[in-house]
Amino acid sequence: MTPIRVGLLGIGTVGSGTFNVLQRNQTEITRRAGRGIEITMVADLDTARAKAVVGDLGLQDSVRVVADAREVIANPDIDIVVELIGGYGIARTLVLEAIAAGKHVVTANKALLAVHGTEIFAAARDQGVVVAFEAAVAGGIPIIKALREGLTANRIEWIAGIINGTTNFILSEMRAKGLDFGVVLKQAQALGYAEADPTFDIEGVDAAHKLTLMSAIAFGIPVQFDKAHIEGITQLAASDIAYAEHLGYRIKLLGITKQTGGLTNSPSGSEGIELRVHPTLVPAKRLIANVEGAMNAVMVQGDAVGSTLYYGKGAGSEPTASAVIADLVDITRLHTADPHHRVPHLAFQHDALSATPILAMDATVTAYYLRLQVTDEAGVLARIAGILAEHRISIDALLQRPNDGGTADNSAARTDVIILTHDTVEGEMNRAIAQMQALPTVLAPIVRIRKEELS
Repeated sequence: MTPIRVGLLGIGTVGSGTFNVLQRNQTEITRRAGRGIEITMVADLDTARAKAVVGDLGLQDSVRVVADAREVIANPDIDIVVELIGGYGIARTLVLEAIAAGKHVVTANKALLAVHGTEIFAAARDQGVVVAFEAAVAGGIPIIKALREGLTANRIEWIAGIINGTTNFILSEMRAKGLDFGVVLKQAQALGYAEADPTFDIEGVDAAHKLTLMSAIAFGIPVQFDKAHIEGITQLAASDIAYAEHLGYRIKLLGITKQTGGLTNSPSGSEGIELRVHPTLVPAKRLIANVEGAMNAVMVQGDAVGSTLYYGKGAGSEPTASAVIADLVDITRLHTADPHHRVPHLAFQHDALSATPILAMDATVTAYYLRLQVTDEAGVLARIAGILAEHRISIDALLQRPNDGGTADNSAARTDVIILTHDTVEGEMNRAIAQMQALPTVLAPIVRIRKEELS
């Protein structure tokens, strides 16, 4: 049978890895797919680099290298276009043009799909082609496949994931070495774990892109990245990581999505989908709390299967290439199938997507870690506890530790008060924090970190 012909847009880290793995495992891949899969055309602005990658594999006579991606899209011999350019701009234009030309698309571009997925999936459905994106979330971990197919019998209750390796590496180093964020970030950049401009990673944007896609698949809703609540790790202090450890918790940047109200009890009384990325205290005994370095892990809670955990490399040349090629194999198997018999892009039939809203962060219910730097004098704790009680916030644990030095004018000793609360509505916590912050005995901005038991 004639091999499926693939055109590659971009041959950087993932593109070169895709070439390498496809060539190395061609026999096994062909046995699984039922026919060969060949990259026959590559578009990259750096044609010299592209030709070098192709030449190193001895494919210079069978792979055409061009600078213009539209030449790949216009080639009638190309069956599948693999988009590895990244970003929201030209990548969106090229993906839509490939779909309009009747090409299947494989992409690792989570940012593109999180922002423009609704438009792209609708265009693909109209043209009867597939947009496959396993590589867009958690690198080599097959989490999209698990959510769309493996767990299809379940009502998904929640997902919590470490889905950015850069931030997990930084937090692991901060915990292990007691260093502050800025110091570890520089180390991460020197080691290649963080980009020269790490904003998308450390501010939680990259994780939110991935979470948006998982949430849409889990709950059958449109992709809605603009409604995600996003916090990064730049404000975390080594002292908070140490205090959390003392209390039996570890701090991880988690992407969390869950359905509240209706199917589950919601103390806030609100029904909706939570879609949030932020630093989170997780019990140290949980498996996900022990995921260290640049590794990724995703927990999925289903009503039938219970809790499942997916762990592995979330980035890198060959791990991500593994996911790209898995999509190529899936499309090859279904290439001639009736489009109506394919797995829907977001797992649910497009006309059955839910209008359940994304829940406002004020209505979210979770527990909290609070750290207050206060004047070390009688009555301070009682006033703080009173404010929490006024807002129906109950205390789970309390820790007091001396803080070096005095106030700004050295007029009084100060202490750190660390409080763990039970579940409460975020809006009530915001009001309580504002009231506590106004106290003259509170000497610095209050640190608030959300806490999840994940049980």
